[in-house]
Formats: sequence, structure tokens, C-alpha cells
Amino acid sequence: MLNDNRSLSICQKKNGTTRRISSYDRTGGNKDYYTLLPGTSTEIFNVKGSGYIRHIWMTMATDGMEVAEEEFLPRKIVIRAYWDKEENPSIEAPIGDFFGMGHGITRNFTSEYLMMSPEDGKAFNCFFPMPFESEARIEITSDANNAIKFYFYVDYEECEIKTNDLRFHAHWSRLCPTDGVTDRDMDNAEFEFGGKNTTGEGNYVILDAEGEGHYVGCNFNVHNLRFTKEWNWYGEGDDMIFIDGEKWPPSLHGTGTEDYFNTAWCPQQEICTPYHGLIMGGGPNWGGKISTYRYHILDPIVFRKSIKVTIEHGHNNHRSDDISSTAYWYQAEPHKKQIPVPQVKDRLPLPDINSFNEKSFKKVFAHDNPGQLKV
Repeated sequence: MLNDNRSLSICQKKNGTTRRISSYDRTGGNKDYYTLLPGTSTEIFNVKGSGYIRHIWMTMATDGMEVAEEEFLPRKIVIRAYWDKEENPSIEAPIGDFFGMGHGITRNFTSEYLMMSPEDGKAFNCFFPMPFESEARIEITSDANNAIKFYFYVDYEECEIKTNDLRFHAHWSRLCPTDGVTDRDMDNAEFEFGGKNTTGEGNYVILDAEGEGHYVGCNFNVHNLRFTKEWNWYGEGDDMIFIDGEKWPPSLHGTGTEDYFNTAWCPQQEICTPYHGLIMGGGPNWGGKISTYRYHILDPIVFRKSIKVTIEHGHNNHRSDDISSTAYWYQAEPHKKQIPVPQVKDRLPLPDINSFNEKSFKKVFAHDNPGQLKV
């Protein structure tokens, strides 16, 4: 049972009015989905007045029985949300990443506020409360190659919101590959443990926000690009969270990647709890793709002026991997404009390569990502 007062509130009188906007067939038929055409944006939710979005459910598939399911579709569809007539979105992320998992794939998992449900994680659910005072809009953009069948519910409550309610935000980031060093530049012990980081500069940035609010967590995805038979643990990097412009060392300084995500000892065992989990643990020697999350629901991280949530990519930022993340936070408006989601070609995952041959890896990477490979 959750250790707060929500279990008691279920019996208390509610003052709002429950509403829903969904993709049901307005003609009374069974075409209960919107068709998203390639390169188009579709507004699925536009409500005037005040209230709270309480629940979002979405699922999607390639339209047409004769068309194969499109690869990496959760990275090709982008969700954006706007509160109270703002120009810059408060939510902007590839849809799969927003609902809790990266790499352009889906997998069944459950946390308290975000989950992917059967079949094969293709049913997306979000229970983060999202207040709005005068207007709420949600827009879906498709960069898929084919027409997409898009089903959704947005359940909300019409009511007066509290004057101190903060607005919900979510933002996606990616660095591919992270600036680091190659295997040949140092021995394995030095690679994993050598040098000191006394500034936090060069850390991977999960969130950089200004204003007043609280950070409520992230999902974090790593594609381990180091092809070696040596010890290949990706998570030796410390988390460092800088609040209100403080200098290094920050008030919140961690001891390792898995430690921030509430696990231990270089884990690969997959687990999902309400507030932390390891959805994908990676392959042999921690190779391949990893997906993990940490949600600060019972322990939100408060900031008054600014917050910068960072984590080293390997000890002393030595590693060069494909890292992406979605940060979630509440804050008073206006918010700092975040870096827009890049074009679809810069969102797609890298191919899975099971090889320790550096020349082979560089050849494949350079072909699929011209101009990106740094060695």
C-alpha cells in the first residue's frame, strides 16, 4: 500500500466533473482511431477552462493489414502539450520515451505514474496529474513512413484548480555518442576508475530548468557502444544535481549510476517497482541496450530558482555511449524554453551490433550516422 494519504481520499466527496476526450468513432461505427499521416500534426485534446488531466491512455499501429509494423515507431511519433495558451510546449518527447521507455521499442512494465501494458507494452498509460487554468492542448506529430492508426483516451476533471498548483513538464534529451575516450587511449582500470571530476562539466544533462518547482524523476536509456572483452560496465558515473545555481560539489552528489536508480552492484536483473526499476538490463558484459527509471514521487527535489540534473557517462565522463532520457518536473510558469526534439533521423536508435571488432563497429555507425562518430 502507498504510504501517503491517497488511500484515504478515495472515499471523500469529489467536487469536480469527470470528462473524457477519446478517438471513438463519432459516426457510431467501429473506426475508433485517428489516422496520422506522415509529416502531419494532429490536435487530439483542446479544452477551455480549468481542471486536471488525470489519465492518458494511447496505443498505435501501422494502418493497413498489408503493411508490416513500422520499426522504431515510438521514436517517430512526438507528443507535445501546452498549458494556458503558452507558445512553447511544456511536454515535448517521442511518445515511447514520454511513457517511460526509450530505444524506440515497447516492453511491459509498471511504475506508479507511467506504465506500458500488454500486448507487449503497446498500451501506454500516464497518471501524472496535469493542472491547467484556462486551456489545455495536446498535439501528436507523426514522422512515420506510413499512415498510423492512433487510439487514445484523455480523462480529465473540470474544476477550479488550487492557486499554488504547478504545471507538469516533460522533456526528452539525447547525446549520441557522448564525448569520451576510446578503449585504446587507456588501460581498462584507468578507463573505469582513472582521473577526477571536480566540476561536473561534461556530465550528461537530464534536465536544465529555471524557475520554481520540483523535479519528479526521469527514465534513462543507454546503448552501450563500447565493444570490448574487458569489463564493460556502463554505470560508474555519479549523479550530480545542482540546485539554484550552486557550484560543484552540489548538495545532491551520488555515488554511481545504479545507485541513483535505487539498484546496486552493476545490476542486470530486471525489476519494476512504483518508483524505480530496470526495464532492460542489457546483454552479455552489459552490452547492448539498457532502460531504467527513478521517480521522485515521495521525495521530490525542490528548486527555487533553477535546477540542473546531470550524471557522468562513466567515471570522469570517459565513456562514449548513446544516452537518452526523459525528465519530468512541475514548475511555475513561465518555463525556460527547452531544446526542441530533433528531426526523426536524429532520434532513431543505432543498430544492434554484437561484435568486439572496432573497425566493423565504426563502419556501421558511420554509415547510419554520418558526421556523428567521435573517436
